Formats: sequence, structure tokens, C-alpha cells
Amino acid sequence: MDGNLFWRFAVQADVRDGHPALIGDDGVQLSYARLRTLAGQFARVLRARGVSPGDRVVVQVEKSAAAVALYLGVLQCGAVYVPLNPAYTDAEVSYFLGDAKPALFVHDPAREPIWAFCAALGAHPGSPFWEEAATASPDPAIAPREPDDIVAICYTSGTTGRSKGAMISHANLASNAETLIRLWQFTAQDRLLHILPVFHVHGLFVALHCALFSGAALIFERTFDAARVRTLLPRSSVLMGVPTHYTRLLADPDFGAEDCAAMRLFLCGSAPLLADTHREFTGRTGHNVLERYGMTEAGMITSNPYDGDRVAGTVGYALPGVSVRVRDGEGALVGPGAVGTLEITGPNVCSGYWEMPDKTAESFTADGWFITGDLVTSQADGRITIVGRAKDLIIAGGYNIYPKEVESVLDEMPGIAESAVVGIPHPDFGESVVAVIVPQPGAALSDADVHAWVAEHLARFKHPRQVHIVDALPRNTMGKVQKAELRAQFSAP
Repeated sequence: MDGNLFWRFAVQADVRDGHPALIGDDGVQLSYARLRTLAGQFARVLRARGVSPGDRVVVQVEKSAAAVALYLGVLQCGAVYVPLNPAYTDAEVSYFLGDAKPALFVHDPAREPIWAFCAALGAHPGSPFWEEAATASPDPAIAPREPDDIVAICYTSGTTGRSKGAMISHANLASNAETLIRLWQFTAQDRLLHILPVFHVHGLFVALHCALFSGAALIFERTFDAARVRTLLPRSSVLMGVPTHYTRLLADPDFGAEDCAAMRLFLCGSAPLLADTHREFTGRTGHNVLERYGMTEAGMITSNPYDGDRVAGTVGYALPGVSVRVRDGEGALVGPGAVGTLEITGPNVCSGYWEMPDKTAESFTADGWFITGDLVTSQADGRITIVGRAKDLIIAGGYNIYPKEVESVLDEMPGIAESAVVGIPHPDFGESVVAVIVPQPGAALSDADVHAWVAEHLARFKHPRQVHIVDALPRNTMGKVQKAELRAQFSAP
């Protein structure tokens, strides 16, 4: 076995063979053997279209069993998987294609407008590709790769508005998967209820790898529906979700312990789970949600213990093999209970950002630690609590939204002089996006105008839920916009 991550799936496919790998929301089951065959069919078509080891394959498709097989096929070819949110607009996708320079762009047929833009990149409409894969003979060859070779580029927004592609290696993902399978005690007897998207780390790497690399089955739901999840929990053993999923389950007064009798583990991440929600879930179901903390550049970093206290409001301890430290703005280590920036090092940490050496250099300390940008406290025993986020990141429904990106779009709108975007508490999504806008003199702006403009340029999850038009933005003596004041003003009931 060489360094190719695909081998971890291939070994399980040989062992599990006819056992279910994916159970679709239409009731159709794919065995491990069948999923391995589908991956080989995609590998055949990818290679026929000129995809070689190290080439980027950009994928923007809806969640499906075929999407999982395509991901595995890209791994089998030794290519680099670049997932994109299906909600991204053509303008956003154009940037990613120009930056990643893929050998192939796979997308749904409905994305025809972007096809015209990217024809020169060797991309093609989605439907012929799927048809070819469905009838191709499987290619058994697994491309040899070194552990440090890049297996995925995952884009994460920057405060400048320009997205950065985190370069993730086979070794990064392998180490994280092996650690989590052991830490969270996954076995081939598990059934993971998969309700997450498959275009980011949580649903693509954490959930899929924990299941497929341990021989477990995935109950594979295309979307989250609280009522349907209640019917599936008795057939499941593990659920990975974001806070929104838990608040929506609790919104059903009939949801409770009887629904969860077959479950062994509920996990939550991508955004902080309110302590009150954590306690209510425990009271209603008898299960303590296991919170963990991670990020695109490092996968999972910390976790509350499987056996031991899962303390509401904390994200637990550094994973085995991962080192953490907390430093202040001057670079000095801070003591237990003091707030500082979390820095990490370990086999899970990416090597940097695709074709952005300056951003890579800025993100690592002189002695090689990755600067997460998250503000935390650490207890004497090492337990981590996230207390804030640097650079005003907004997390709504588990999605990261950077205000600068939204502000850049707003500031390009005719009639807008300047804008400020902040996140305010939201009972369902955790936070919601609020845009505060100063119009140009004499301009007539309406909420509808602003929403229409944003809809042309940004994915829906980035859209402001509230738009406020003001005469001026609050600033300090240095001219910096006082976003804390805006949050306080527009969070008021």
C-alpha cells in the first residue's frame, strides 16, 4: 500500500464486499463492492479525458451517491479533488476555475452558462460525463502517490474577499481519519446518518472517511428534514450535525429519548452549539452531544472525549498527535483561562494555500505553527473553549461567511457609498448576516434593490437577512468602523 488515500477505502471494499456502504433516501443500497466498481468507472472516464496524477478536478454537483463515487474515482486516479458549493454563482465559480486551473470541471447540466466561460479549461457539461461513467468498464488501477502529495484543494474565504485554496495532502486526511475512527470508536457495525453537504470538510472528509474507512454504512440523505431524521434515527447509530440541525429537532415537541434509543453518538461542529441547546438536548434525549472543533486547513483539531465529561460550551482537548498553544498579540504564551489566539501543529495541518506563498507565510509562525485566528481559552488540563473569532468571521447554519466578501459586492452596487456587514445572534442559524449601508448623496436605495444585486453575485447563504440604510457608519478616532457598536445596535430586540 502506498500513500494514496484511496487504499483505505479499497481495503474496506475488499473486506466488506456485499455489505451496504450507502443507503440512499430512495431506499436504494450500494454495497462496498458496487461503490468500488462505480469509483473505477469514474476513474476510467477521468483518465480517458486526460486527467493525470496531480491534475485538479473541480466538482460542483448536488449531493448524491454518484458524487461520492466520483470523489473516490478522483482519488483513485491520483488527481486533486476541488469541491465547490452548488450554490455558488457563475461569477464565483469563474474565480475558482481561473485559480485552480483544472484539467476538468464536472458540474450539473443546469450550469450551462458557466460552461461557455470555462470551455478553454477543458471542462464539459455534466450529463455526457455521467452517461459515460455509467457505461464504462471499471479501471482497477490505483495511481501511486506519496503521503505528502496534494489530494484536495478546499477553498476558504479570506478577509480580503479573495478565497484561498487550502492544499490538503493524503497524509493530512489519512491521519485525521485514523485518529477520529479510533477516538469516536467507529466500527463496521455503525450506521452514520449523513445529513451534511459533501462540498466541505465536515460532510466530505470527516463523515465519509469515518464511515467508509471503518467499514460502516452511510444512511445518505440529500437534505436535512427534521421529521424524516426522526424516522431514520432508530435505524442509525451516529449522527454528525451542525447546531441548526439540533435546534430544529428540538423544535418538535414530540422529539425525545424514544427517537434516540438506538443511537450511540451525536456529534456537532462547524459552529458553536449554545450551552442551553446542549443541555436541552441532553434533558430531552439522555444523550450528551459531543462537540469538536476543526477548520478547512486542518480537519479536526480538538474533540470532547468519547468517554468522559462532554462539557457544554467547550470543544474538548487536542486530538492525539496534534499540539496546541495559545498566545497573545505579542506572541507570548498565555496561562490557563486567559484569552489568546490558538496555534496548532500536527500531521493534519495543510501545507499552505494554492499559489499564495504570501498568505501561506502569514498563516504560519516562524517555528512552523499554524495560526488559526480563533480566540480561545485553555484550562490547566488542556480543555479548549472558543471565545471569539478574529477578523469578524460570521458562521450561519454551519457556513463560514466573511464580511469583507459581502461588503466588496455591496460597495460595487451603484448608489452605495460604503457598507459594513456584521453577524448578529439568530435562534436557528446561530448567526445571521446584517448589512448596514450608507447611500451616495441623492441615491434612492431600497431593501429590494440591495437583495436583487446580491443575488446576482453571491451564493444564497451569504445574503444579508437584514439591510439597514444609515447616514453614516460609526468610526473611532483612527477611522475604523466600529462593528461592535453595529452588532449591539442591530441585535437589540
